Amino acid sequence: MNILQKTLFAALVCLAVGTANAEVVDVNSADAVSIAANVTGIGPAKAEAIVAYREANGPFKSVDDLFLVKGIGSATLDNIRDKLTTGEP
Repeated sequence: MNILQKTLFAALVCLAVGTANAEVVDVNSADAVSIAANVTGIGPAKAEAIVAYREANGPFKSVDDLFLVKGIGSATLDNIRDKLTTGEP
């Protein structure tokens, strides 16, 4: 593989990783693994807390309802808001 091929390969890998993280996640239907994998700043424990809250209290009416989940504050929500949806148009 020459330097041009290596550079193109590296660029494609970066593009693929960026595209995977650009996915918007529906917090009313996604499982904890999907939430943690696709939302930077949400790890497995917070993702599990989101799913547990949803199962105990019903679907989120808005992304702002995530404030009700223990461990998610305004700074976290501000950083991840554009990666989340509640399935509503």
